[in-house]
Amino acid sequence: MRIGHQDTGGAAPPWAAPRAGGAVRARLRLPGSKSMTNRALVLAALAAGPTEILGPLWARDSRLMAGALRALGASVDLAPSPGAAWRVSPGWTGTDTRVDVGNAGTVMRFVPPVATLARAAVEFHGDPRAAQRPVAAIITALREIGADIDDGGRGAIPFTVRGTGSLPGGAVTVDASASSQLVSGLLLAAPRYEKGLEVRHRGPRAPSAPHIAMTVQMLREAGAAVETATAGSAGPPGGVGGVPDTWYIHPGVISSPAIIVQPDLVNSAPFLAAALLTGGSVTILGWPAQTSQPARQILDVFTQLGGCAAMGPDGLTVTGSGQVRAVTADLTDCSEISLVVGALAALADGPSVLTGIGHQRLQETDRLGALATELNALGGSVTELPDGVRIEPRPLRASRPFDTYDDHRLVMAAAVLGLAVPGLLVANVATVGKTFPDFTRRWAAMLERAP
Repeated sequence: MRIGHQDTGGAAPPWAAPRAGGAVRARLRLPGSKSMTNRALVLAALAAGPTEILGPLWARDSRLMAGALRALGASVDLAPSPGAAWRVSPGWTGTDTRVDVGNAGTVMRFVPPVATLARAAVEFHGDPRAAQRPVAAIITALREIGADIDDGGRGAIPFTVRGTGSLPGGAVTVDASASSQLVSGLLLAAPRYEKGLEVRHRGPRAPSAPHIAMTVQMLREAGAAVETATAGSAGPPGGVGGVPDTWYIHPGVISSPAIIVQPDLVNSAPFLAAALLTGGSVTILGWPAQTSQPARQILDVFTQLGGCAAMGPDGLTVTGSGQVRAVTADLTDCSEISLVVGALAALADGPSVLTGIGHQRLQETDRLGALATELNALGGSVTELPDGVRIEPRPLRASRPFDTYDDHRLVMAAAVLGLAVPGLLVANVATVGKTFPDFTRRWAAMLERAP
């Protein structure tokens, strides 16, 4: 289905994306990782005692996760000031309840496996787009290991999990090619199942494999016994010579008195893009030397685009020459940066092809269709491919507000385009609050410091 221009109706006036007046020189600290924050909240709700979460992200997705876990009976005390610790104490409701997933993939895929452990019927509902996002695989998997779920045959939100206080667990096969969260959601709750869980991914390569590795690492740090294997191996331990596609989670106690959330490295992408495009330099303070986030993959892509990355005593610095190189890049393992990379590709020195991102059509919006529609409206040339896009640079000119389709990543892509496209207006910029509430302020501050 083709994406058309949105009617913004009575929404806030469009944001005027600031244009770069020179090479940016910026040092900034990113907010906490949404992926780590929401995994930490789930683990804390399943733990044997209270947990402090240090450096969490205060944004819509994390508040939705907190609200979902409260609905299941946990106590979640959120401190709204940046850097303040959150405190979570486990608990279970004994009465029927409702969970609002909004349009958060982590909530719609991580919380249903937890809901099976409540002694209540838990109804899941959300934003209109949520009903179009893939959850059928996790519903089917939970049924196979003993869950009672009523989805009216839709395999989509809304649905109701009829929790009984426990779940047998066992072995299950899932096709996670639409989202790695389909595996992570099962893994996070698995230590609390009676027999634990064996999860096998069988299907096309699952995207964002580093995020499954993040789930495994955080489970292990919380005391869970997790083993991995690859297809064709006899059993655990495995994973040598390839990306794991089978996970064994033993039943046991989760105990995590404190979980530290790292900065969200995916959200560095627009700022690194600004360094490349303006011939400037951006330092991300606190960039971790060791991380389960897709740091290496992100930096590999920005190096291909013409950047130079160097670790220093206080973080990572990326510098650019002011010229963006065309790339042919497989973004399977870092697909969340695809829209920012697409914006850079529209301003590059030749045609680019981005692949490994077909599943992005099932995100907050059809991201490939939205990118093609909006770049082509600016005068660009974007061709959709089965698993990605081909982008040929052309002179770009703003003629109408750039639509964001309730997708935070499109706001970030538009900000990058605005560095080079005079007068670019961006509709519904507030949607960036999903993962980066003060993005526009940070963006403007970076540009104010440019010479």
